Amino acid sequence: MNATIATAVMALKSLTLVLGGSITFYAYKAYRSNGSPALRALALGFGAVTLGALVAGIVDQLLPLNPDLAFIVESAFTTIGFGVILYSLHVE
Repeated sequence: MNATIATAVMALKSLTLVLGGSITFYAYKAYRSNGSPALRALALGFGAVTLGALVAGIVDQLLPLNPDLAFIVESAFTTIGFGVILYSLHVE
């Protein structure tokens, strides 16, 4: 991978972690203040998506594994996270 592209991807993934972590934090904080199951599920969903970005980065940058595995890991976490977020929209 081109060094410029790799740097851009790492910068965007870092931004994803910061923004996703912030969304997860505020959704969890809202859940704690009112106990809404929907907000708990929302926090879990965004947490899963954010965790997927982190784990994919670790797989890609730090582990001696096939870099394509990072895409599979991130896609799996994203799918699970979005499923939980969708669930949060239907919980009362």
